[in-house]
Formats: sequence, C-alpha cells, structure tokens
Amino acid sequence: MSELYQSLSHSRWNCKYHVVFVPKRRRKKLYGDIRRKLGAIFHELARQKECRIIEGHVMPDHIHMCIEIPPKHSVATVIGFLKGKSAIAIARQFGGRDRNFSGEHFWARGYAVSTVGLELEQVKAYIRDQEATDDQGQF
Repeated sequence: MSELYQSLSHSRWNCKYHVVFVPKRRRKKLYGDIRRKLGAIFHELARQKECRIIEGHVMPDHIHMCIEIPPKHSVATVIGFLKGKSAIAIARQFGGRDRNFSGEHFWARGYAVSTVGLELEQVKAYIRDQEATDDQGQF
C-alpha cells in the first residue's frame, strides 16, 4: 500500500484527478499537428508544476486526462496554468504569432474534474477507450 503514496516533507499523499476541458465554443480544433503535439506540451507544463499526467486522450472537441497533483498545489491553479500556457504554445506554434494581441482564447473557461481515488485503472481504461480506433490522440 505504501507504493500508492508519495511524500512531501510533512505529508504522504495520493491525489489523482480526472479532468476534462474543451476548446472555446467546443469547436473541433484538436486535429492534425495540434493533436499530435499537445501531449508533449501538457507533459512539459505538468512537470513545471511538479505534477504527472498518468493518462490522456485528445478528442477533436475535448481533452481527457488523469493527472496527479501534489496537495501543495490546488487543482484550479494547475488546470489554469495548463490551459493558459498551452494556449500560448498553440498560438506560437500553429498561429504564427509571438504575442496574442487580439485577446483571443483557445480554451473555454471551465473544466470538469473528479477525484479518482482507488479506481485508477478504471479511469485510465475509460480515457484510453475514448476513441478505440484512434491512437493518434493519446499522450
């Protein structure tokens, strides 16, 4: 059971979350090069916040991920960071812009989140089976 938990200086923790978020107006923008590169972008951003993406899948109009977030960071802060910085990366890599002067946003404002608990394998299977015939969107 101890391998389930990680340690900080004064706590032992096992905090995993199933998160879903969508592009602005739920447009089907997540395809092609964007879809292939989003996984690497999200993994790098998660590492910067000391988080780990356990499982993830990109659909054309939404993203599912199972993410491990240490208790010293709030879920809202981490998801806000992931969405904000990934929108900047998308604008730079695929929009041909260094700065976003028009104030356009890539992601919609909200997100859905639920705690995983001890059903990690069920959640991972659910995320993996989002699009059984398509393996392009996994990250």
